[in-house]
Amino acid sequence: MGQIEIITANTAAAIAAKLCRVQVVSAYPITPQTPVTEELAEMVESGSLKAEYITVESEHSALASVIAASQVGARVFTATSANGLLYMHEMLHWAAGSRVPIVMACVNRGVGAPWTILNDQQDTISQRDTGWIQIYCRNSQEVLDTIVQAYSLAEQIQIPVMVCYDGFILSHTNTPVDVPSQEEVDRFLPALEDTSGINGGTPMNVNPLILSDPRPGPNGALMPGYMEFRYLLQQDILKSTQILELVDRQFSDIIGRSWGGSIWKYKMEDADHAIVSMGSLASECTLAADMLRNRGVKVGVVGLRVYRPFPASQIAESLSRLKTVTFFEKDVSYGYHGAVAMDAKAALYESACRPTVSAYVVGLGGRDIRPEQLAEATNSCVGGSTGHHWLDVRN
Repeated sequence: MGQIEIITANTAAAIAAKLCRVQVVSAYPITPQTPVTEELAEMVESGSLKAEYITVESEHSALASVIAASQVGARVFTATSANGLLYMHEMLHWAAGSRVPIVMACVNRGVGAPWTILNDQQDTISQRDTGWIQIYCRNSQEVLDTIVQAYSLAEQIQIPVMVCYDGFILSHTNTPVDVPSQEEVDRFLPALEDTSGINGGTPMNVNPLILSDPRPGPNGALMPGYMEFRYLLQQDILKSTQILELVDRQFSDIIGRSWGGSIWKYKMEDADHAIVSMGSLASECTLAADMLRNRGVKVGVVGLRVYRPFPASQIAESLSRLKTVTFFEKDVSYGYHGAVAMDAKAALYESACRPTVSAYVVGLGGRDIRPEQLAEATNSCVGGSTGHHWLDVRN
């Protein structure tokens, strides 16, 4: 059996990595991620975590280090935030294309310039097309559990996973977390089997130059060209939706908690209207929904747990029958709108019935957003307002 601890999401992430028996950790400190790396370094120094901690000079090197360690069969972990994640950009593509099962905690923070250390989700949203699975957590318990689940998912499909959670709102806030026992996690997540062949003494060239068209390999079999590698990565990322649901059920059977698959719902059974969001903001939206229900407006919440692969079919099924949908998100695709609303509207395009949609960019750079504001904006959509807006911009 596990035990209840009063901890931050950063501590939960570090504990999760330890419970997963990671063998190599490499990270570069950046606010608000730094406590994750500090706690893991302390675990390695004390001997409570039997792992190698690689000290590096940058986030680019941190990710390069765990890519190499993963390629030779180690279970690896790293973490970052904001501009540190952007500095990893080249290596993000390299990790996904190399099909290494890295798990990385991304502590969401606004991107400079101008500088901020506070929260929004622009950092990870801007890296959505790098080939990583992206999972967004609403509280510290979900952070711990999702990191454990992410290793099972990543190792089954050989694709890296970002576990994203809001800086300071979650990363530095103490809440009760049920920490599972090592025995329970070992039952759920067996030791990583090295299938690379690199440690077997077989000479090989890892990630050589690939030509455009398929060509015969050393044994005469036709090998993929560059486009085939991209296609296979795309197909396996799409398959991850079903695998995550299976992983969550297995986790529930052993640990006793379930977080659902790609989306979660709150009071949607009889809802005429929905709020859509992700991360801790989606939890706050449940308070707004309760406020509106107290006024007699049947509002529910659809929370995105997974942003990539985008759960298009689940979104369409959940939203198409409704009268209105209001999106709230902490990012913007400059020159257009919020990324989540854009993707969701595309998912609804082929639905016979489509709701009236209004979308809001909120909370950038840590701007406080209150449930009352979310409720009023949603009520405006219920009343017929449409379009894309920035909430609480003070001219």
